Amino acid sequence: MTVKGAPVLLIEDDDALRAGVTQALELEGYAVEAHSEAQTPLRILSPEFAGVVVSDVRLPGLDGIQFFARLRELDPEIPVIFTTAHGDVDMAVEAMKNGAADFFPKPYSVSRLAMSIDRALGRRALVLENRKLRAELADQGGSSAFGRSPASRRLEAIVSEVAQTDADLVLRGAPGTGKSALARHIHDKSARADRPFVVVDPAIFANEEADLLLYGRDPSVALSRSGMVERANGGTLVLDAIDNIPRKARARLANLVDTRSFMALGASRPYQVDIRIIAISGEVRALAKPKTRATADVVDRLAGVTVPVPSLTDRREDIPDFFRRFVAEFELLLDRVAPPVTEGDWHHLLTHDWPGNLRELRSYAQGFVLGLTRMEPSGPPITGSTSLKDMLAKFERAVLEDALSRASGSIGAVQAELAIPRKTLYDKLARHGLRPGDFRSD
Repeated sequence: MTVKGAPVLLIEDDDALRAGVTQALELEGYAVEAHSEAQTPLRILSPEFAGVVVSDVRLPGLDGIQFFARLRELDPEIPVIFTTAHGDVDMAVEAMKNGAADFFPKPYSVSRLAMSIDRALGRRALVLENRKLRAELADQGGSSAFGRSPASRRLEAIVSEVAQTDADLVLRGAPGTGKSALARHIHDKSARADRPFVVVDPAIFANEEADLLLYGRDPSVALSRSGMVERANGGTLVLDAIDNIPRKARARLANLVDTRSFMALGASRPYQVDIRIIAISGEVRALAKPKTRATADVVDRLAGVTVPVPSLTDRREDIPDFFRRFVAEFELLLDRVAPPVTEGDWHHLLTHDWPGNLRELRSYAQGFVLGLTRMEPSGPPITGSTSLKDMLAKFERAVLEDALSRASGSIGAVQAELAIPRKTLYDKLARHGLRPGDFRSD
């Protein structure tokens, strides 16, 4: 389907052919800018160009192959389709090996050229969207734990408030909900952002030298050694998976919570530290069992401020955003371009229970980028308490977002791609709170 209004830059030195192809492509709905030579287009093209270049191989001055080489220095992912005379086919084939999108021997069918342009436009839109996502990812310093759902907005509001305080707190939620990333986010947004961030994993307590690792050794006994608590001085100490820390160790941690002091091995007096403590806990029901005194001592003393972290099933409408962020992250890490998201992929993403939450979704995104998780157009039946109406609404939103991204926010292009009346499109955008301007690349 032709993307109406999409930019096509045509380079053809034959005046009659240039005029004819320009007219034909404009009738197909493209916004054509035509040139008789390549120097001028090379000066005006930029990495933000959202269209396709259609170029003859034989051109005056800078020929098509030289132009292509220069263009790849500017942006190797700008799609270029070559048109060639019979004697230039070998050069065009070689250009295809070097990354050209397609080539057409003259004379060629404009309708077939339009089909090739559409395919190239789809790939280009995906490239530009992924660049935008990568830039957002770099700005965020990693994947965000926040989305646009009511549950995510509540979480973001709570986290923004607690980050401005110095209070100890507990982050409580199911495994894989992003609690560790939230702890780091809170530290980075706090007044302690430029100070140490130290995470105590419960596996440390399986080590026979756990006390040495955690609390260090006094120089009066032997060579001094600072522990993790001391290294966190001035910053944030995170007690990860606090439910799995042994009771005896929790009792000693409770004293640290109360006094902000600890006894290093062999020390005759306690060390004072200035730390903020963030505990990471499992699901609420995991803590509903009768508590031992040690458990109550440390968990309850930290739980004056408790931040509940919702599961992914409580914010399903965030799944498309999270998935796109994870895909962009792995495209950057793996230096790969992900395939287009199919209807079957979206069905799976929006109907799967995701018991592993964000961690499971992130792993799925990695497999998707590697081409290991392709879904058939029809997915599994919808299960759980979510209504069919809600699931269809979420699927519709994801389709609209993808279409807006490919069209860089162009209403006309989205309308043509989805083949729906303009008023219906506007109604759907309003219903889902989508603004075309948010998807424009400029």
